[in-house]
Amino acid sequence: MIKISVVIPLYNKEKYIEECLQSVLSQDFSDFEVIVVDDGSTDKSGEFCDKISSSNNKLRVYHIENSGVTAARKYGVEQARGKFIVFADADDRLLSGALQTLYDAIEKTQADEVVSTAENQYGERFDSGWRGWMKPETMIKDLLSLHNSFNVLWGNIYRRELLLDDNVLSTPRAICSGEDKMMQILILLKKPKVYFIEKATYLYNMGIPNDRRPSLERDMLYDRILREALSQQWETYKSHFLLYQIKRYEFFLSIGKFKSYDYYKNVRSEIGVGGGRFALERTLDYQHATIYSVFPCKNI
Repeated sequence: MIKISVVIPLYNKEKYIEECLQSVLSQDFSDFEVIVVDDGSTDKSGEFCDKISSSNNKLRVYHIENSGVTAARKYGVEQARGKFIVFADADDRLLSGALQTLYDAIEKTQADEVVSTAENQYGERFDSGWRGWMKPETMIKDLLSLHNSFNVLWGNIYRRELLLDDNVLSTPRAICSGEDKMMQILILLKKPKVYFIEKATYLYNMGIPNDRRPSLERDMLYDRILREALSQQWETYKSHFLLYQIKRYEFFLSIGKFKSYDYYKNVRSEIGVGGGRFALERTLDYQHATIYSVFPCKNI
């Protein structure tokens, strides 16, 4: 069995895919494969990958109908032959020695998932400061609080069997923002053994333009899926789910999306939070203040 499969979902990244592939294929780790899933690209990025694969047997390229990034990742995992899975985005890069570092860590610890650190193109470091074993519950609460303390998906290595549950890679195509956090939460709800290391393995290119726009309807769908996923452990995560929603609607109010008002009232009613209409109206008046400071909630 191959030791590591690197799965790269690809959609219209012609400008970046060459550097991404170069960073992966030049790794000093010998026993790995690279799986690119071209998710219906309309530029020449898929053709470029085909050209590279014709002369490099480590690279396999699959072309599928446009289905969204989660579906592309799922397809890649299903084709993977590796014992472990590493994800990379087509506009980012693996740092030198990344695969060896991640493989050594997961083999030494026998963890189900190893989380490393990352840096951006300006040399800034993304580091939670967490080291060693970490409880999945702590990580889920961090994600729900939108702290973004650790690498959510990239810069991590997973045992392949952890990802084979259909539920883990089931986020619908309509969810095109935050789908990586959703995937990580679904993984963590399985209570895997997770180990954090200090070394950076991933370079995240900040500021890459995309066509994602804030959508209340998409957030409502995200909320339904997330709450259903948390339902078996609702009492553990209820207050953090509430904090997540408060922060999301603070964001909508801050950009003038006031039609979120009615949905926010429904959220308050649904999860039994105290406070009246006056508190919510104050939030609308002071939209640049944090909602949870002017609208105190018992469970936060």
